[in-house]
Amino acid sequence: MTPVSRVLVIEDETSLADGLAEGLRLDGFEVETVADGLLGLDAGLTRAFDAIVLDLMLPGLPGLDLCAQLRRAGVRVPVLVLTARDGELDQLRALRIGADDFLTKPFSYRVLLARLHALLRRSGLRLADVLTAGDLALDRVARRCRRGETAIELTPREFALLELLMSRPGQVVSKRFALEEVWDSAIPVQSNVLEVYVAYLRRKIDLPFGRHAVETVRGAGYRLAADGG
Repeated sequence: MTPVSRVLVIEDETSLADGLAEGLRLDGFEVETVADGLLGLDAGLTRAFDAIVLDLMLPGLPGLDLCAQLRRAGVRVPVLVLTARDGELDQLRALRIGADDFLTKPFSYRVLLARLHALLRRSGLRLADVLTAGDLALDRVARRCRRGETAIELTPREFALLELLMSRPGQVVSKRFALEEVWDSAIPVQSNVLEVYVAYLRRKIDLPFGRHAVETVRGAGYRLAADGG
């Protein structure tokens, strides 16, 4: 079983912190949020995390000072710093005192997620390259899909949709979230493009095998059966 990564988000902007926590939890992370620099320092020193997302403008203790104190205390957890658009000097200072990467606000959640994955890989925590649900397997690296011994050809969009569902087995994925994650564009939620692609997926991964992996949850969205249907 792939280990669950624990992420500490130190951010005093409530809406941003809540949004990051929700997205990261949906992507399989355990998340703790802290809105104060001193509380964030205490959490980083006393609890085990695999990565820290750190805002620089914090009450109690500025993010740069927090990062510096963590490094002086021997905490080597990867730190991803969030900076303001004109914060080039802060970015340089953060990297000098031990931060591992930075993102400039505003940023895309998907970019933040990719940066976190890269930090975790560099720190030695292996993330799942192959997603499985029963005999359904999706190889994220080779970009291949199989049901048992049968290879299944997927278009890039079908692959992205199946990856989204398989990364959350048994969890409902809302239509709005799927449109934002897979299409990454302003497609109105009233569009039927998601329903069309769900039908495409079912014709490829379910119907030929007599399975029902992709489930419709009326009024909520879709989910992939954890056992692969």
